[in-house]
Amino acid sequence: MKLPGHDAIARQAGEHLVTRQVKLPRKAVERPIRQVGKRLLMALVVLVGTALIVWADRGGYHDNSDGPVDLLDAFYYATVTLSTTGYGDITPVSDGARLTNILVITPLRVLFLIILVGTTLEVLTERTREEWRLNRWRSTLRDHTVVVGFGTKGRSAIQTVCATGLKKEQVVVVDPSSKVIDAATAEGYAGVIGDATRSDVLRRAELHRARQIIIAPQRDDTAVLVTLTARQLNRGAKIVAAVREEENAPLLKQSGADAVVTSSGAAGRLLGLSVLSPAAGMVMEDLIQQGTGLDIVERPVVKAEVGRAPRETADLVVSVVRGHRVLGYDDPSVGTLQLTDRLITIVRASPGAQTTPYARTLPID
Repeated sequence: MKLPGHDAIARQAGEHLVTRQVKLPRKAVERPIRQVGKRLLMALVVLVGTALIVWADRGGYHDNSDGPVDLLDAFYYATVTLSTTGYGDITPVSDGARLTNILVITPLRVLFLIILVGTTLEVLTERTREEWRLNRWRSTLRDHTVVVGFGTKGRSAIQTVCATGLKKEQVVVVDPSSKVIDAATAEGYAGVIGDATRSDVLRRAELHRARQIIIAPQRDDTAVLVTLTARQLNRGAKIVAAVREEENAPLLKQSGADAVVTSSGAAGRLLGLSVLSPAAGMVMEDLIQQGTGLDIVERPVVKAEVGRAPRETADLVVSVVRGHRVLGYDDPSVGTLQLTDRLITIVRASPGAQTTPYARTLPID
């Protein structure tokens, strides 16, 4: 496979990339029109309350134009006072009216101004609040999962991993499309907008502190470059990558991927199996779908199973993981189970139960 240069791909991605930033999931907020309506209603309540206070003590006020203060004058005085216009044509003359202005109307004036400029204050504080959230997120993010690409493959991978108990707060999605990242944050995941082949973008995803990395872009050459960059930033993380063409799988492994899944090849084999045996195809598709029918899971060997053969366990064992080798259940080298072994088993999916799926595609020695 001929790969284009790293810089060329970065430039192409940068042409359609509007911004590069981190987006954190937000809680549901009210629509802007409702927020404005609430503030206007609060301001009206303060205005009416102030006018009624002045009207109740109208004898302590003097109107320079006609003397006595009526209800209209009370609303007029409340309006010009709360808005700090203060024409001075209506003034408090009694001690009680002046004391009421000091203790009641002045605080109401401050409240009225806060309500009116609330939107402006919110805009001014939004950046500070967002920076604080981002800094706190970065300081607490450890051993998380980075997913490059939020298409069908990336989305399904996240759903499968989260079905095992991984919290959404521990998932960071990287994608060059702002719309895709908006969709990811709407589902509760943190998102980073940018070209994942660039190390600075992956650093914003805190990839150097991640435990596992799922690479599922649209192009195989992009997957290779992302794998190279990710492995350079994080030597110890588990990297699982997806490619379309099977011939590119060895290149992904040479680039640093621990496991490679061939999407087109797997789909083609499933199609062929379904043609030969529709029932077998249905079983395989059932195993792929997490949480329904049958699930394939990886679990440790319990003490009661030590010394037994794989077929003597209560579960249906298909493979035994011993060290870095994956052995078939009928492999003579398996012998009896050891306490350090892990079993790949097929179990009946329990609704609502959390399992640990075996999400790696490795050859059986």
